[in-house]
Amino acid sequence: MNDQTEIPQQGERLQKLLAQAGIGSRREMEEWISAGRVTLNGEVATLGMRAVAGDVVCADKRVIYVKGQAAQGLPRVLLYHKQEGEIVSRDDPKSRSSVFDNLPKLRGQKWIAIGRLDFNTSGLLIFTTSGELANRLMHPRFEVEREYAVRVQGQMTPEQMRQMTKEGIELEDGLVRFDKLSDEGGEGFNHWYRLVLKEGRNRVVRRTFEALGLTVSRLMRVRFGIVNLPPSIKRGKMAELGEGEVTMIMDWVGLSTEVVEQPEPVRIARPHPDKETGKDNATPEAPAPSERKKIGRRGQADMSRARAHRKIKTGAKP
Repeated sequence: MNDQTEIPQQGERLQKLLAQAGIGSRREMEEWISAGRVTLNGEVATLGMRAVAGDVVCADKRVIYVKGQAAQGLPRVLLYHKQEGEIVSRDDPKSRSSVFDNLPKLRGQKWIAIGRLDFNTSGLLIFTTSGELANRLMHPRFEVEREYAVRVQGQMTPEQMRQMTKEGIELEDGLVRFDKLSDEGGEGFNHWYRLVLKEGRNRVVRRTFEALGLTVSRLMRVRFGIVNLPPSIKRGKMAELGEGEVTMIMDWVGLSTEVVEQPEPVRIARPHPDKETGKDNATPEAPAPSERKKIGRRGQADMSRARAHRKIKTGAKP
């Protein structure tokens, strides 16, 4: 499998070059280099090496021909509505259904999941071919907001809500404090809340509620950064962002839009009216988010290449 990439004449560090090519995150590529899995012009690479135009970089079976001046393209970005009962992993000893099973096939690249959701959590997953973009959205130091709709058995007291947003809740792996928490109402025994936090620790939302003796009966991620989950994307369906929207995300995270290669267009399965009945097939019956300007407000499920340059709404930088 061959790739072509363009980088500055002064050279680019190999781990960054490989991450931009979508092979993995920069940290993973550093590990590959340290393990001797990367070569530069036929010689085993070491950390700190840079590639310039004309070089050939090999990472396992991937070959990247470094170019000087060429047209550059954007990474691909998919929005996917994860269902409960799916895992966000390519390898599972239990052979459970994986979100990667539903994604379009790529040649010479791979899909990188931006933030995981556990087996029983549904909602927005973002996939990209850019390791750099994934890193900017996931790394804790960038503090990108995640917003969730949470259905709880019972109702929180004002004191519990204040504790979650002010003092925080101490878990075994550290303190958790929600940046925002609002009561969205409910009927009967179940009650909806909407919360925002800037981290992605494993099962952090469920564990925080459990620490106060509250059971989460449904959890759904509805926003990641400036990207909202469009209500028209039903469970198990996806939509690919157009060039204009990808550019806005790249600008929002502070990345240059000069990326490594122009991906080949593929057919994306568009969402269609769900034949199932029941409210659980749609976005939770909690009120919609506040009128902040973010991607996803106009139902990007029907986005296509022909509408790539349509203007969309975005939020302020974090």
